[in-house]
Amino acid sequence: MIRKATAQDYDAVWEIFHAVIRTEDTYVFPSNTPKSDLEKLWFAPNMHTYVYEERDEIMGTFFIRPNSIGSGNHIANAGYMIHPDAQGKGIGKLLGKYSLQLAKELGFTAMQYNMVVSTNQNAIKLWKKLGFKIIGTTPKGFKHKKLGLVDTYIMYKSL
Repeated sequence: MIRKATAQDYDAVWEIFHAVIRTEDTYVFPSNTPKSDLEKLWFAPNMHTYVYEERDEIMGTFFIRPNSIGSGNHIANAGYMIHPDAQGKGIGKLLGKYSLQLAKELGFTAMQYNMVVSTNQNAIKLWKKLGFKIIGTTPKGFKHKKLGLVDTYIMYKSL
């Protein structure tokens, strides 16, 4: 079940967030990001934060927010995290589809991901399957923990 996140979900979302950033291979957040930063990074007032729950366990989370302010606030941006133990079970696809519908309902006209790490082939494959296109590349835009500097992609989908 996908539902809006509540304050009671904070610890479970932190567990996912911390597990994902620890690898330093898909998100820009340093692995030593403190739990106290989760509020501004995943639960900020301009974010619509959701969780995926199965058998009373939170296994994934995402947020939607405007990609920019003012005259650029009609394009959405989102971030997704799946608990490492739950990856490969289709949860990312569920969250992706749900977030695209939610973005439409919230009045956004498009969704844009500003930094998809080029080595994150599972995410790229999923976003392409959901209709996203790579519209730009930032050469060496990400410091991958194991691979060093790798490219990042800007991905876009009209809603």
